[in-house]
Amino acid sequence: MTDSVVRDTASKSGPGASEHRSGLLALMLGALGVVYGDIGTSPLYSLQTVFRIDNGAVRPTSGDVYGVISMVFWSVTLIVSVKYVIFILRADNEGEGGVMALAALVRRVLGGVRGKAVVAMALGVFGASLFYGDSVITPAVSVLSAVEGLKVSTPAVAHLVLPIAAAILTLLFLAQRWGTHRVGKLFGPVMVVWFAAIALAGLAEVLRKPRIVLGLSPTYAGAFVLDHPYIAFIAMGAVVLAITGAEALYADMGHFGRRPIRRAWFGVVFPALTLNYLGQGALILRDPKSVANPFFLLLPGWARLPMVILATAATVIASQAVITGAFSVSRQAVRLGFLPYLRIRHTSPREIGQVYVPAVNWILFIGVLALMFGFKSSEHLATAYGVAVTGTLIITTILFLVIARAQWRWPVWRLVLIGVVIGGAEITYFAANLTKVTHGGWLPLLIAVSVFTVMKTWERGREIVTVRRNEKEGALADLVRKLRTMKVPRVPGTAVFPHPGKETTPLALRANLDHNHVLHEHVVIVSVTYDTIPHVPRDKRIAVDDLGYRDDGIVHVTIKYGFQDDQDLPAALRLAASQAKGEDGELLGIDPDHASYFLSRGTLRLTREPGMSRWRKRLFLTLANNAASPAEYFRLPEGRTVVMGTQVDV
Repeated sequence: MTDSVVRDTASKSGPGASEHRSGLLALMLGALGVVYGDIGTSPLYSLQTVFRIDNGAVRPTSGDVYGVISMVFWSVTLIVSVKYVIFILRADNEGEGGVMALAALVRRVLGGVRGKAVVAMALGVFGASLFYGDSVITPAVSVLSAVEGLKVSTPAVAHLVLPIAAAILTLLFLAQRWGTHRVGKLFGPVMVVWFAAIALAGLAEVLRKPRIVLGLSPTYAGAFVLDHPYIAFIAMGAVVLAITGAEALYADMGHFGRRPIRRAWFGVVFPALTLNYLGQGALILRDPKSVANPFFLLLPGWARLPMVILATAATVIASQAVITGAFSVSRQAVRLGFLPYLRIRHTSPREIGQVYVPAVNWILFIGVLALMFGFKSSEHLATAYGVAVTGTLIITTILFLVIARAQWRWPVWRLVLIGVVIGGAEITYFAANLTKVTHGGWLPLLIAVSVFTVMKTWERGREIVTVRRNEKEGALADLVRKLRTMKVPRVPGTAVFPHPGKETTPLALRANLDHNHVLHEHVVIVSVTYDTIPHVPRDKRIAVDDLGYRDDGIVHVTIKYGFQDDQDLPAALRLAASQAKGEDGELLGIDPDHASYFLSRGTLRLTREPGMSRWRKRLFLTLANNAASPAEYFRLPEGRTVVMGTQVDV
């Protein structure tokens, strides 16, 4: 397993440290297109599903309609507005959001309480795994449900629904390489039109039956639950569809920042959703038959086909929220040591959180297509919805309460209030969705368990390999002292050894000494660190350490990059050589253009040593063998790069 040479040492400048430098309105527009696509299209199917669930158990009567509208409104208010937008967005980890970033923050806060920190991190990993399950299902359901609208407007092309949906998904995943800031600029205006359209459609019906606003009172939800406890419980499994996308909102925080997401929610999204749900409720009271499709029946006949087209565009955009959220979660997993190194490309010159992860993009793409062609309809896929979403909601609440107590010092009464009101609602959602497990709900759970297994296997495998590699590497300081007493032949030239730090010796350096019995005239051990700013000034990028001796030709160089800096290791060494003056000039008497690069590689060997079961060891070896190469990532010259090392038992 080749050394990663990267050490992520982001500066700790407090919550929200990542600086979003784009204009607020531009970021709000991007957030509308990327963050709110999923939750913004929920009116298409939420109420319709509620009134069709369990063969019409929820009836279009006054009591049931007011009760459902109240449940939907207060679910959105409590879970999205209060929990996520007001509270959870405050719990960022250096500007990043998502359940894994939150778990990492909890681990840092509880650093002195190891047992609790380990449990918190495990919860975060499982929450992230559930999010991956949602990331596969949401694009399939959203796009397929949109294209199925063609069956209504143009029945002659009904047989083309699956191929058309596959083509749209292909274009969507291809577009990811352009970056979320470009995708957001494209999708943002479409979603502005969407939210305006659904708000106006709802408002027109509310004006015809203004009493529907009484449904905003929580008393109607309470009465519905007391009058029909079982039916209300079943309905909760569909009401949760109104809040799908809440976790993506948090996971995408690093892409746009806290303020734009909050302002877009309270200024545009929340009012539009509320008006549309009220309008659908008013329509059902006026015409009970409209439960068949209350969203489209809100519109006059002439406007339905244009709305089908707009809804198709909006539901395609809905997939964007979970895709970009998956990118963010994947980057966090790599940095936290739960996934092997992935090629991660920053797609914006100004925003730290906007990234594209090719491997995750194409794995999601394959998974989405497999689900779509496997289930064949959005109705069948809808049965798989909810379990992953509600599971992630519960985990996020638990981790948030830990942060609120340990870091923000909230009083116990406030923690209990949040836990009972919000946590209680989320547990009810989860319990209601467990009834779907045998009808497709097993799918996101299977995906989550698979991803969780991969992440925990990689984490455990790294721990084993690190211990055994450290034993073979030994302390760098000891080797440097030993070399001063040894008569090792020195050959002309410069040898560069990428390595994570200066505590241990690069395996390639030891291998070169053991097998070739020579040492280059100049030996440079290079470590890379990252900062949370776009560009590190050239005069602050390089740090040189002589490792205790100035006359042995062995130095350690730390290269600090900003998230948008070009990560070209030879170029950085040329910069180091050109900037070296005085004593550092003597240390760095190197020729970067003719230097040889020695990558350390620990060849992993499967053994029966304790520490991990054999099948997990095989999985770890597969992951390690498919990790991205640092030679490509750091642009090392192919003709002057050598891989050396030794065997490491797993």
